[in-house]
Amino acid sequence: MKSLEELREIKDRVKEDIRVRQGQDEARIVVGMGTCGIAAGARDALESILDELNKRRLKAVVTQTGCVGICSREPLVDVFMPGQPRVTYGEVSPSRARQIVAQHVANGNVISEWALNVSESREE
Repeated sequence: MKSLEELREIKDRVKEDIRVRQGQDEARIVVGMGTCGIAAGARDALESILDELNKRRLKAVVTQTGCVGICSREPLVDVFMPGQPRVTYGEVSPSRARQIVAQHVANGNVISEWALNVSESREE
């Protein structure tokens, strides 16, 4: 490193890499994959989400999490759209998973009858 400008360039590249890895400009979908979620069919919901994203050629970061604590409403799926509140969907079957991708992720329309929670906090 020979200058302060070079240090700034490195910092900007690293910040961009982090932004891309965190998917801050893309939809992010989190599937609850705790024991209760898996027993309720979360694996099938996850596979349907991935398949529907691929069919529609949509970009989204899809991750898994452990138990969320609402076992009676599993499988649970959180959808984070850039600049919008988090939406938690419950009892997500493979069919519902496909519709969530089609309506919410592709078109920005929350399916309110399936939403357990719409959090006003936005992901940063």
